[in-house]
Amino acid sequence: MIWSGRRVLVTGGASFIGSHLVEALVQRGAQVHVVDDLSSGKLENIRACIDAGKVDFVHADLREPGVARQVVAGMDLVFHLAADHGGRGYVDLHQAGPASNLFLDGLVFWEAHKAGVQKIVFASSGCVYPGFLQSQPDQELYLTESLVRAPHDADNLYGWAKLMGELTLQAYHREYGISTASCRYFTVYGPGGVENHAVMAMIARAFVGQDPFEVWGDGTQIRNWTYIDDIVRGTILAAENVDDGTPINLGTMERIRVLDAAQTVLEYTGHQAEIKLRPDMPTGPLNRVADNGLARQLLGWQPQVLFAQGLRRTIDWYFATKERCAVRTTLDRLLTER
Repeated sequence: MIWSGRRVLVTGGASFIGSHLVEALVQRGAQVHVVDDLSSGKLENIRACIDAGKVDFVHADLREPGVARQVVAGMDLVFHLAADHGGRGYVDLHQAGPASNLFLDGLVFWEAHKAGVQKIVFASSGCVYPGFLQSQPDQELYLTESLVRAPHDADNLYGWAKLMGELTLQAYHREYGISTASCRYFTVYGPGGVENHAVMAMIARAFVGQDPFEVWGDGTQIRNWTYIDDIVRGTILAAENVDDGTPINLGTMERIRVLDAAQTVLEYTGHQAEIKLRPDMPTGPLNRVADNGLARQLLGWQPQVLFAQGLRRTIDWYFATKERCAVRTTLDRLLTER
């Protein structure tokens, strides 16, 4: 795909993932448009691109009347990342907000189809996988895309909305002929990340000197964290190579215990603290790791940044850019809110 001059809309483009995607598309010469309500995104994330005249920004809520129709007009391709979302605390404790994604996604997809958009690329999630498959942390499990099948299950309303988005785009391709792709992100971290997700929360706790150092759950839960640069590269490759709505896992296949990740953070930051396990707090699935075989097959994608390297990069960025007073003020709220 030739990106130079291509008119591209990124919904949620001021968010952590969205802003990195915007920068990558600008570097490829695309004409990038962004719509974001800034409920969780930050304009500063794309300020340099806006000031340089590389990005056209609209501050608006896509759920409001007429907004989706306005922003998709004239676009060749839409990357749909906008969502009501948060970390594990938010996903477990809040259902009404993520439920609005069912409406939001359907509206964006419909208006994009009516406007003649050539392709829609959807930011989906590992939350589409059935919970009952992910209950044994001692099982060596890798989630393949085919495991999402009837009878469906998903991780809270956030996961159900992502699943419905995927199925909708597959139907749009079959019945309307529009090119579509869905990328299943397995928890993303990296510079610019927000403290409501586990890795960023661990780094923040070390940064403010928390002692005892809290780890949610019993620490045995297995995760698959994916570095932001790999997520962006995989998303663009999906736009270039997938047309029929096939969902693609983007994850490293590294099996990492939450407790081991916490200990690595403490070691690298030099923070000496007692670890306090919090099984009373939202934990999520106990065993969530992607199988990325399909991404290798269809996209030629595999992760270039493994967790140990990406974690060091992220910690270095966090400690160099954050202010302790500001982090202390917002951390507790971010762990369970947006």
